[in-house]
Amino acid sequence: MDKQASIPLRHDWAQDEVETLFALPFNELLFSAQTAHRRYFDPNVVQTCTLLSIKTGACPEDCQYCSQSSRYNTGLKPEPLMDIDTVVAQAKAAKKAGATRLCMGAAWRTPKKRDMPAVIAMIKAVKALGLESCVTLGMLSDEQTQQLADAGLDYYNHNLDTSPDFYPNIISTRCYQDRLDTLEKVREAGIHVCSGGIIGLGENVADRAALLRQLANLSKHPSSVPINNLVHVEGTPLAKQEPLDPLAFIRTIAVAKLVMPRSTIRLSAGRESMSDELQALAYFAGASSVFYGETLLTTANPTMTHDQQLFNRLGLQVQAQTKHAAADATVSQATDPHPAYADATAYDQ
Repeated sequence: MDKQASIPLRHDWAQDEVETLFALPFNELLFSAQTAHRRYFDPNVVQTCTLLSIKTGACPEDCQYCSQSSRYNTGLKPEPLMDIDTVVAQAKAAKKAGATRLCMGAAWRTPKKRDMPAVIAMIKAVKALGLESCVTLGMLSDEQTQQLADAGLDYYNHNLDTSPDFYPNIISTRCYQDRLDTLEKVREAGIHVCSGGIIGLGENVADRAALLRQLANLSKHPSSVPINNLVHVEGTPLAKQEPLDPLAFIRTIAVAKLVMPRSTIRLSAGRESMSDELQALAYFAGASSVFYGETLLTTANPTMTHDQQLFNRLGLQVQAQTKHAAADATVSQATDPHPAYADATAYDQ
């Protein structure tokens, strides 16, 4: 399976090809994914990002996994848009803890015009601290997308969540094409794309393959691909969903790395319930980034102390902080950077 790991970057994956990768014997799949990972990344370095909720709850969408939907009684208290001084204080704390990127999330279907000046000020303040900036604000108009680009935003996160076929079982207030359109606007504006999905929603292997196929067949691969393991939030329709087989999660990480080898695969929601051994397998399968901090928007996350202890046990080093690394990263598609491990974390393929 060495051959699978050395194939050139592709944007024409067929569904059956991706399903075939999922069906590989576990050891073959992990070996191939680790081989692909080593071509573009140092396997002993992990990127740490911090995710901050800058506007919490009261979202009108009906995403069945989400604690912030106004349609479900999850006990979450809505909070207005955070003031910039608080964001700056949180950003400074994240940087001190070793994070290289601050992602700011707002529970909106789409931002209102009145909210944009505050968001832009937050982006500029975060970048002034030497951190990479990322926001996730929902759907964007052309004008809003350009405003974010003009502010120097490094990344925009907008997950596809699941496959096109399974998507209507999870969300009815926004269609799949809306998500694809948002990604295209962001990319056309010159902002790096961060897009992934959620595993364990009740989907099958074909759906997981279809999700990764959608991402890998975009005109450029996302720079970052967060893979979330469903958090069973009380009060949401998916609170009682059967837990995902942990090895199915690892297979998803590995296949994501094989079809998008230059993308940074990030462990996102659901890490708090993962064993150290499972996380170790995820790093071996090609994950090289985590959200760092005790709260992930509104759900629990491992403590930074625990993460650091695990990194030490695994011999993983935290990626060094470099000011505005996203804007500076350039990697030629024709170049194989092994063994120098060129920094591909911000590269749209």
